[in-house]
Amino acid sequence: MSLPAQPGVVITGIGVVSPFGVGRERFWHHVSRGCSGTKAITQFDVSTYPSQVAAWVPPVSMDDALALDGDNQHNGRADPKRYSRAALFGVVAAREAWHDAGLRVAEPRSGVIIGSGGGGIDVGETQYEDFFTTGGKHVTPYAIAIGICGMVSSEISISLGLRGMSHVLSCGCTSSTDAIGYATSLIRSGEYDVLLSGGTDGCVLPGMMFGFGRMRAVSTHYNDRPAAASRPFDRGRDGFVLGEGAWMVTLEREDRAIARGATRYARIEGYASTCDAYHRVQMDPDGLEIVRCIETALAKANRPVEEIGYINYHGTSTQLNDAVESRCVRRVFGRHADMVPGSSTKSMIGHPQGASGAAGVVTTALAMTTGLLPPTINLDDPDPACDMDFIPRDPRPAVIDAALCNCLGFGSKNSALVLGRPS
Repeated sequence: MSLPAQPGVVITGIGVVSPFGVGRERFWHHVSRGCSGTKAITQFDVSTYPSQVAAWVPPVSMDDALALDGDNQHNGRADPKRYSRAALFGVVAAREAWHDAGLRVAEPRSGVIIGSGGGGIDVGETQYEDFFTTGGKHVTPYAIAIGICGMVSSEISISLGLRGMSHVLSCGCTSSTDAIGYATSLIRSGEYDVLLSGGTDGCVLPGMMFGFGRMRAVSTHYNDRPAAASRPFDRGRDGFVLGEGAWMVTLEREDRAIARGATRYARIEGYASTCDAYHRVQMDPDGLEIVRCIETALAKANRPVEEIGYINYHGTSTQLNDAVESRCVRRVFGRHADMVPGSSTKSMIGHPQGASGAAGVVTTALAMTTGLLPPTINLDDPDPACDMDFIPRDPRPAVIDAALCNCLGFGSKNSALVLGRPS
């Protein structure tokens, strides 16, 4: 006996807090034109740091969320001191995504599933510093409550009155890709009708910048030219640019979205996740599990490689990762590899850690909707080891029916999502 067909799941709302500021329209305006969000770090002294640039988010307040969604009230406390940076970014982006979907009240079968690599890591940095320098005289009584990773989704639930599940997946760089994949499966199962998903991280911080510098993972050669620092697939790349922000999507059962006349940006068609089980921070050079992850996502979406019209690459701007990812995509796509364009959003927004997968999904959904594929900037001297069509420098008009979003992370993790154009 055949199983009943699972319902389709679509993106009906998008919200963004990015290095360009608040709002999906501002984000797309800059990304679709190939603008860099990388800037010199001015919030703290980096004069002795190896890397002195990052794609940091300008100041954000709850007023930004209220202006975007048209509300004049907020269920939670609007004092930014009671939020971690990741939670504040997440709440602002989530409210935009929820209201962009045409939703104004809490739905009965709704909830929150997001990804975050560091959660309230900024709270930990500042409060530990105070504890060790002053003996804790100024440590806030909210330090634990706002600093834990799980509070990020709770703040979104409180803000919108969503009483279903409120979960945070923290899987490193793949966190938000995994969150969207998990949320999609719960809607397909019939347990939920609508879920807020995506990712948020606020990690441009002294400890994070210094730590990544010690790891030799971040770019150090372009401190005098910040906009040139993130250069995926270019021969001159020398490490990733630390980024931050929040990219949220409202996921909804497709028949429900159609019945209420909601905008459908894209359909989530396939998701897969694997682990190289290889190293804490390096991917396995043979890339076998990356290949298996991509192939599984395509198989679940029932999409042959010939139907994929765009690839949103993980594209971190590190020597090993870019070369291995390129090699894996070529192995999966075979002769079709030279015919499918793709780009790295990180060339413009840096690497926003656990939010990076959601940033790629949002970018891809907006590319599908607008018919404009964003470029990979700073690709001035292509590395022969990375020999695909990465849409260098300038955006490209194109109508695509299906796309692949790659996400790779520390701890040997790999995730992939396939998006399709709603019929």
